[in-house]
Amino acid sequence: MKESEELKKIAIRTIQEEVEAISALINAINDDFIKCVEKIFQSKGRVIITGIGKSAHVGAKIVATLNSTGTPAIFMHAADAIHGDLGIIQKEDITLCISKSGETPEIKVLVPLLKLHGSLLIAMVGNRNSYLARQADYILDTTISKEACTNNLAPTTSTTMQMVMGDALAVCLLEQKGFTQSDFAKLHPGGALGKQLYLKVADLYINNQVPAVQVKDTLKTVILEISSKRLGSTAVLDGEILAGIITDGDLRRMLEKNTDIQRFVAGDIMCKHPRTIEPDTLVVKALAVMQQNNITQLLVTKDDKYLGVLHLHDILREGII
Repeated sequence: MKESEELKKIAIRTIQEEVEAISALINAINDDFIKCVEKIFQSKGRVIITGIGKSAHVGAKIVATLNSTGTPAIFMHAADAIHGDLGIIQKEDITLCISKSGETPEIKVLVPLLKLHGSLLIAMVGNRNSYLARQADYILDTTISKEACTNNLAPTTSTTMQMVMGDALAVCLLEQKGFTQSDFAKLHPGGALGKQLYLKVADLYINNQVPAVQVKDTLKTVILEISSKRLGSTAVLDGEILAGIITDGDLRRMLEKNTDIQRFVAGDIMCKHPRTIEPDTLVVKALAVMQQNNITQLLVTKDDKYLGVLHLHDILREGII
């Protein structure tokens, strides 16, 4: 059984070996890589990604990345392909076949069938002299000197290289397409990530009550308003004009310093320059304002008209943090 220090050394060595391999991958960004980006970008079809074993798992991940960044892609397992799944491939599709050796039996059976379909064949392969590489139209070279596995057997460095090459391909295509945050949000409507990209202040503050007092109102009125609206603060208005904000913290600090509170009105203790946010602002930007100013609420305004309050708890409930 390995001692803790020895295990640390093994982990660090593994990481270092994979980092070195990824750095060497820079040399594989050649004319073939650029042609692959151009062909996929210009294609009216989809990218069909296939592989066997660990390469198949990597292929499924690359498919997910491409789909989420605007490049239509489908995964086709190499073993299933020769038992009917070849029907997935349409005339204008481009096939990307992933294999470390390029010589596995399933790949050797599959490649001629892919060629019969007439679609462009890209090989992401770790052996440029392999059968797959010789048959491919373009090669994405993921050759490695050795696996990080001590026995040089388990796919470790090789699959990392494939994953990174897939990311490089996806990001280049993303840039070519001019894929924006708005586009990303359309494809990621669920979860915290999607909410960061589309959820607006207007979606949240309307669910809250609208606490407000006038500048001449008594502190009793202020306390009742903050307490009843349950947002920890109230806007202070001068007629219809926003004049300030009073938080429960402001009240506590005032009470600590004064015993005679009857003489105070809202205008005496309010903060005269409250932080405000417009309803069309993304919630993630509103959160940034709260964090920068160490506050838990923002007054929502539009055209200088007070509309309501966005509270940090509203954002927490959406799971954005």
